Amino acid sequence: MNQVVIFNNKTSGRDKLARLIQYASKVAWYILKENNAAGSSVDKFANLEYLLSNFRRILRLGRCLDTLYSAMNLIHHDDKLISFNCAISKIAYSMFLLCDHIIWFGRAGLADIDTSRWNRIANKYWLFTIVINLARDYFEIKRLLAGSKMFAKCKCSDPKMAIRKLIEFSETHKDVVLDLVKNSCDIFIPLAALNYVNLSPATIGMFGVVSSIVGIYTVVDPFAKLPLA
Repeated sequence: MNQVVIFNNKTSGRDKLARLIQYASKVAWYILKENNAAGSSVDKFANLEYLLSNFRRILRLGRCLDTLYSAMNLIHHDDKLISFNCAISKIAYSMFLLCDHIIWFGRAGLADIDTSRWNRIANKYWLFTIVINLARDYFEIKRLLAGSKMFAKCKCSDPKMAIRKLIEFSETHKDVVLDLVKNSCDIFIPLAALNYVNLSPATIGMFGVVSSIVGIYTVVDPFAKLPLA
């Protein structure tokens, strides 16, 4: 119960929980629609998704400045490659958040905003952020494998041994593995929004659900979160 209270007291925890319900709602309304359910049932979940999307935008108001400031603090990090990678990622994400703030002002009726145009710009920044994060995951895993003897005696012809070593690696370095899973799921969301891939709302929702569960887990267990991510 103590962990639940701590989780609920964190803004990031509430955001991740709202994100999970948001994408689960996307899955629900699409499945109901495809099965010719009553329009009222479809509308309830569609409205819930929309409301949670706006709720999360309110939670993120002002965070573009925090994210940009954190990028500046990475200059003194020992690993220059990771420092540069994370700094670029955070700068791109701060631009995504800035666009997100503008979209909220438009939806709230506080300004005359072309939300479709700004949504597209925001998704481009988010996509760029995820690509940079995936590159960081690749470099981290490559570095860990190069400095580890875990796979040295693993024969490629023995699939059982390879699977066992992969499980051991995942348990030992769960932070980078979870970050890879999260980013691999997240990347399809802006890709679909920008019409680079053709995916159903249910598929996008499932990717969002998986990445949200990973996000919640990293909030509950800080040791499962990749440093500087």
